[in-house]
This record gives sequence, structure tokens and C-alpha cells, in this order.
Amino acid sequence: MRHKKKGRQLGRQTKHRWALFRSLVTSLLEHERIETTEAKAKEVRGFTDRMITLGKEGGLPARRRALSFLRSKAVVAKLFSDVASRFRERPGGYTRIIRTRRRIGDAAEMVAIELVTRPEKPKAVPSTDVAVADKKDTTEKPSAQAES
Repeated sequence: MRHKKKGRQLGRQTKHRWALFRSLVTSLLEHERIETTEAKAKEVRGFTDRMITLGKEGGLPARRRALSFLRSKAVVAKLFSDVASRFRERPGGYTRIIRTRRRIGDAAEMVAIELVTRPEKPKAVPSTDVAVADKKDTTEKPSAQAES
């Protein structure tokens, strides 16, 4: 019996489970949105919140603690400069879980876990002028060949 044992085992041994959490948190902070199973997302949520709290603390000891868990200097730099500044006024709840689909192979419930405030990327709108110019070029070439 597992009385008073918190956390999910996820069918893995301890070292494998910790490696999984580290990689998921690192990916989440790097890409700011990942898709995984519901159980994994619920476990990763707490670790991600702790890392963002370390980023908000700032300072060298907090940076070293984050680096010991994340294992990626680039992600730690992003955490302390970009992500922590976005959540400066927010007291907690830095992630959201959105149900997306059922996985085809085993029908596992898949979710997207993302940071609550993500920078919006401008959507690329295709220019109609370029499309019209390309269309004119293609129509002119066959007529020039027909005259020769």
C-alpha cells in the first residue's frame, strides 16, 4: 500500500521518472507549450511552477538550483531573463492544461500544457501583390513562346 506517498509513479523507476520530469520541464520552458499525457502534465505542473519561482527570486543561488534541475544553460538563461519578468506580478499558477485529443495507439488522454502568458507571434498573412505578380509572369511566358 502507498499510504501518504504523494506523486504518481508513472510505471517508471525513480531515476527514470526524475529524468522524465527534468526533460519535460526543460522542454516546456524552452518551447512554452508541449503536448503530453494528462498524468505527466499534472506532475510537471508543480516542478515548472517551482522553477519559475526560482527565476523570480533571481540571484546566483537560485540560478544554480534551477541549473541543477534543468541541465540546460540556455533554458536557465531564458527562465531568468524572459519568463520570470513576465510573471513578476503573478503570485502563482503559471501553467494551464488544455485537453486536446485521445492518442491513437492506446487512447491515452493527451493534453497541451503551456505557460499562461505566452508572447503572441504575428501570423504571416500572404501578400496578394506577390501572388498577382507571379500570376502575370506565368501568363506572359507562354504567349511570348507562341509568338516565336
